[in-house]
Amino acid sequence: MAKLKLSKSSMQQERNQLKLYQRTLPSLDLKRRQLTVELAKARRELQTIQEAVESLEAHIGEQLPMLANTDIEVSDLVKMTDFELEQENVVGVRLPRLKRIHCSVADYSLLAKPAWVDILVARLKDAAEQRTLVLVSTERVRILEIQEKRVTQRVNLFEKILIPTARRNIQRIQIYLGDAERAAVVRSKLAKAKQAKQRRALHQAEETL
Repeated sequence: MAKLKLSKSSMQQERNQLKLYQRTLPSLDLKRRQLTVELAKARRELQTIQEAVESLEAHIGEQLPMLANTDIEVSDLVKMTDFELEQENVVGVRLPRLKRIHCSVADYSLLAKPAWVDILVARLKDAAEQRTLVLVSTERVRILEIQEKRVTQRVNLFEKILIPTARRNIQRIQIYLGDAERAAVVRSKLAKAKQAKQRRALHQAEETL
């Protein structure tokens, strides 16, 4: 850390820095509060999607109890092959959002498979999309957590370190300059008193001659 210069120019620099910190802090704090709101919102969305996945999987079992029939093979019926993401700007943070998923459906004979298999295919696609949504939403929460932490650290830096340090430096310089000014006044008075004494002594010497 550079040594503080106890001068008027240094004090002006510290005052300029303090003004800059005080102007910057409100916008940082606003962003922190906005990120906190968005993070809470993202966590609620993630929880809602997770609950939707559980509900959908339970609904499939209730709607299609015939899945318990092991004579009908449906394990590889639907597979997710790819998904597309788009970017969303939230409070200056780029977040992923699921655009669509791509699934492949195994060939099956409409005669060999019962009619309810078509319903199962649709439900499995829905489940694949919901599970992908969970992954994307988890990533959104992760990114927002990182950004909120970073901005909070900057807010704390300004509030607890930069602004108090600038204020202490200004006070320290003011005290030093005040002491120096008082010392200069004292020296000046002493010098004047000494000169006056010398003049009086010289005057007295001249009178005795």
